[in-house]
Amino acid sequence: MAKKKTKKRNYKKAKKIVLGILIAYIVVLAVVYAGGVFYYSGHFYPGSKINGLDSAGKTVEEVERDIEGQIASYELVIQEREDKTESITASQIRMKYENDGTVKKLKKQQNPFTWFLSFAHQKDYTMSAATSYSEEALNQAVEALDCMQDANMVKPVDAHLEVTENGYEIIPETQGTELDKDKVKEAVKNAIESGAQEVNLDEAGCYTSPSVLSTDENLAKERNQGNAFLNVTVTVDFADRQEVINKDVMKDWLTTDDSGNVTLDEAKVKEYVQQLKYKYDTFGSSRQFKTATGETITVSGGDYGWLIAPNDTTAKIIEAIKSGQSQTIEPEYTYTGYHRETDEIGNTYVEISLSKQHMWFFKDGQLLVDTDVVTGNHNKGWDTHTGVYAIMYKERDATLVGEDYSSPVKYWMPFYANTGIHDASWRSSFGGSEYLNNGSHGCVNTPPANAEKIFNNIEKGVPVVVY
Repeated sequence: MAKKKTKKRNYKKAKKIVLGILIAYIVVLAVVYAGGVFYYSGHFYPGSKINGLDSAGKTVEEVERDIEGQIASYELVIQEREDKTESITASQIRMKYENDGTVKKLKKQQNPFTWFLSFAHQKDYTMSAATSYSEEALNQAVEALDCMQDANMVKPVDAHLEVTENGYEIIPETQGTELDKDKVKEAVKNAIESGAQEVNLDEAGCYTSPSVLSTDENLAKERNQGNAFLNVTVTVDFADRQEVINKDVMKDWLTTDDSGNVTLDEAKVKEYVQQLKYKYDTFGSSRQFKTATGETITVSGGDYGWLIAPNDTTAKIIEAIKSGQSQTIEPEYTYTGYHRETDEIGNTYVEISLSKQHMWFFKDGQLLVDTDVVTGNHNKGWDTHTGVYAIMYKERDATLVGEDYSSPVKYWMPFYANTGIHDASWRSSFGGSEYLNNGSHGCVNTPPANAEKIFNNIEKGVPVVVY
């Protein structure tokens, strides 16, 4: 019986102890809870972050000071082309934090009576911190950037065609580093006002762009049309000399018309023909001439030689190129000589020396006629014109008519106006000083037999050299 009473007393005692412990634990929890309520009434929950700043256990004032410091250390990194970067700092633009009570509002969102739940649910807050800055200072900072200096900007280059050893090729565009300054200012301003840490000028569309890209269909069409021209070679033949029109010559002649088609610039082709004229035209020019006696002289005047017709030759070259077939052509001429070689007098010609009153006729290098003659009356001012001419035609049994004469001749070979070579059967002597007082009206009076021989062996165009 005593044992049962003892067990009962022990049980009651243990029950009181457990109850005391529970009450003590509850009291402790209540104290801790109350302390938490008190503490987190003025401090942010554990795990709280505002704009990335650790705000746990901090008061509104402490968080505001952190934000103020964060803004004071703000720096906007500006990403540029060619892996270059620059930055603008808060101090440069006089940026500062404007306390608008947002932090306090965030704190009010946290119920201090539920502070213990924050350990399981951390909270990140994003707030738009009110700031102010000087727009004038910002503009100055942007304008001072290296990338904004004209000297540092490289303009974009359009994709274009160039002539290489393979013909027309598309040269890709170059982006360059030229900026639209207004767009840069706008992009930087937007980045700062949004609190961004960096701005990429390329992604923001601040760079000027080439207007023609390598993928342009018209560029490809022009390339193909241009190569159709450049693949043609036209050789302009001058007997012992040639001028070759190939892609190196032709590349500057190509142009694009209003329809976007590649064609030949006629004005530039004509300029080229004009250069040919400067080089190859000999009509009426002075020439070096080796006389029958072996002396080399300069003969000026006359109307012999070659004269390229510019319009017709230009059209002929353009037609040849547009044909798409490489070929050899000759220029079109207004006047032609007897020989096209550099030595255009060649080895078939008539030579007349006024001082010697003598004439030679060479055919294919062989001397056929070597004779004295009588030329124009010197004392009357009827001297035979000097220079290089060409036989205009030849006529059998002609009558030469002038103001005071009418002379029938058997062999008439004019070479300038009414001046020519003919037989003079009425003369009994030739050569010497006969021409001084008893010369002709300008013609070359020739012994009949020699005139006949020349007539039978000469043809239209043969040069006549008078000196």
